[in-house]
Amino acid sequence: MNARKLSGLLAAGLLALSLASCSSSGDEPTTAASASGDGSYTIGVANFMLSGPYFSGMDKAIAAQAKKKGKIEIISTDANGDAAKLASNVEDLLSKNVDAIIISGGPLESAPAALNAAKTANKPVVLVDRKFQTGEYTSWIGPDNKAIGVQNGQFLAEKLPKGGKVAIIKGGPADNSIGLARTEGVKSVLGSTAGITLVEAPDFGNWGSDGGLTVMESLLATNPDLVAVFCENDAMCLGAQRAIADAGKSEQIVIAGVDGQAEALKAILDGTNYLVTGLNDADIIGAMGLDRAVEILSGAKVEKDTVVPSPRVTKDNAAEYLDPKGGF
Repeated sequence: MNARKLSGLLAAGLLALSLASCSSSGDEPTTAASASGDGSYTIGVANFMLSGPYFSGMDKAIAAQAKKKGKIEIISTDANGDAAKLASNVEDLLSKNVDAIIISGGPLESAPAALNAAKTANKPVVLVDRKFQTGEYTSWIGPDNKAIGVQNGQFLAEKLPKGGKVAIIKGGPADNSIGLARTEGVKSVLGSTAGITLVEAPDFGNWGSDGGLTVMESLLATNPDLVAVFCENDAMCLGAQRAIADAGKSEQIVIAGVDGQAEALKAILDGTNYLVTGLNDADIIGAMGLDRAVEILSGAKVEKDTVVPSPRVTKDNAAEYLDPKGGF
């Protein structure tokens, strides 16, 4: 196990020991299984979408952590990006009498039907990565997305002392608070940096490498003098990197992303023009989400919201975070 995974699991273990003294912001749901105290639980995982590497990595991490704990059965579902299907999947999980539900909401902003169903059934809900804008949940674990954007902006400002045009590729849709927070962080730094001009792509990259490739090709056609690109996630940046290479501009344009996807970390380590990412590791957050659900079921009082640290990752420290055996 590399340093990243070890530190993540240690953090989760320390949380398990310390959170009993932390008060929750409301009454905790209870279940017959949690009252039994035998440590044997069935936990449902409601995924909004598993089509992206981040979200599939999260699902795998939850299952892997459950296997390590033993006595925990995981029932995982995929709504394929359909909010109504997510609600239906939650209802189905509740009909199977799961003890708790973990929701990985992806780009979904709210899921009132899903949360209301769990509340009616008096089952705890743990949100991982995405915190919904409305509705009641038991606990959330995820990153400070604006802070990640700020540190990427600071890095680019340091790397571009002569200024130049910096492109921004957004994942979409327009109201996606995670992407908005990351871009807001970058703009809060670069928008006031002398000599820097920001160019926001008019189209969304849809959080995937193919989308990043297409959007970057369009940007290069209209802004051939770009010196850097920031993408709201690593997957889009990996696609953008291909477009930049195809255009013969790898020496001209540097890349900054978010998440810590294995392919991005390798590109950083290999000394390519991919220079930085902000860690938002699906393996760690998924494992912590599973641990949090078990803590709740065992009767612990837990934090309502837990912000997971997102260190800046460059060539100097990328080896600490790259785990070829990880799910993301």
